[in-house]
Amino acid sequence: MQEILQYLKKNNGERMDLDIAKATGIPLESVRRHVTGLAATGQIITCRLTKYVDGKTIEGWSCRVSGYIPPAAPGRKPKAGK
Repeated sequence: MQEILQYLKKNNGERMDLDIAKATGIPLESVRRHVTGLAATGQIITCRLTKYVDGKTIEGWSCRVSGYIPPAAPGRKPKAGK
């Protein structure tokens, strides 16, 4: 489970379960079981996700680290309205 958590922290905090399985070499069913355990303890947040890539439907879980705020994008920021 720690391998999955470290992977999410290293990769901007959010990835799909399919990507986690491919990158870590852990079978998809094991990733989903570990993700369920991490979500139960509040270490990560999951939601069901459906993506459409080249006309194909890809269903999976989107997983992200709880409380993670990605760094601000570089560049100019919009001015506050008056």
